[in-house]
Amino acid sequence: MRRISLSLVIALLFYSCSPNNVKQDNSLKKYFDKQNVHGCFGLFDNGSGRFTIYNLMRYRDSSFAPASTFDIVNSLIGLQTGKIINDSMIIRWDGVKREKDDWNKDLTMGEAFKISALPYFQEVASRIGKDTMQAYLDTLGYGTKKIKTGIDSFWFDDSLRLTPDEELGLVKRLYFSQLPFYKYNQEIVKKNMLIENNSNYKLSYVNGGYSAGKERIGWIAGWIEENQHPYFFVLNTQSPDPGDNTGEVRIKILKEILKHLGFLEGKK
Repeated sequence: MRRISLSLVIALLFYSCSPNNVKQDNSLKKYFDKQNVHGCFGLFDNGSGRFTIYNLMRYRDSSFAPASTFDIVNSLIGLQTGKIINDSMIIRWDGVKREKDDWNKDLTMGEAFKISALPYFQEVASRIGKDTMQAYLDTLGYGTKKIKTGIDSFWFDDSLRLTPDEELGLVKRLYFSQLPFYKYNQEIVKKNMLIENNSNYKLSYVNGGYSAGKERIGWIAGWIEENQHPYFFVLNTQSPDPGDNTGEVRIKILKEILKHLGFLEGKK
């Protein structure tokens, strides 16, 4: 039997979009236009193996810094290495006032995850260290796998980049506990991604963005479960205003697209 190379395995983990299982839906463009942004969206139906994608070229071929969506990997590595004991572990506020008031206090990992508290995860990355972080990025095959700048900044300054297709592949494997981390640690991260839980659906995601020159790049990546069936999604946006509060904008776009596709009412 021929051995499958590690590089091929990694490729299979993150690249699953092919012309045979993709439906391009240009009707989703109006939801981006409504918010004066452009970008892409991808949704994977795990039951049918089908993708619904808007702006396939950007989804498949363009790469961006992961910003706060890297909290997933940062948390997993922190938990796996013991730098984070559990999601109740507190990191003390350093007393430096930052632009978001809810960052300026002592935080647990769970609290930091919910509000994308950059200082918390910068401290986690510093405790992990560059060599260990790099080893895990290589093992994961995560995007460009590059740490060109500081250990506390490489995931939002364009040092590390990944495509929306890779982002969706990551959250899909996380959901099924197929990443190279203890299942218990993956369950902790999944628990903290759960944002909405009602009788119709469960919605889990991470939401992040960063300034790139005169523009703002944003992400939402996660899954929606209806009738115990998961659908995985990634939303990527680009705004002409680097100061936009695009976190709220992205949530609006996501909800409108999901509703357009028949979600949020428990009928899937």
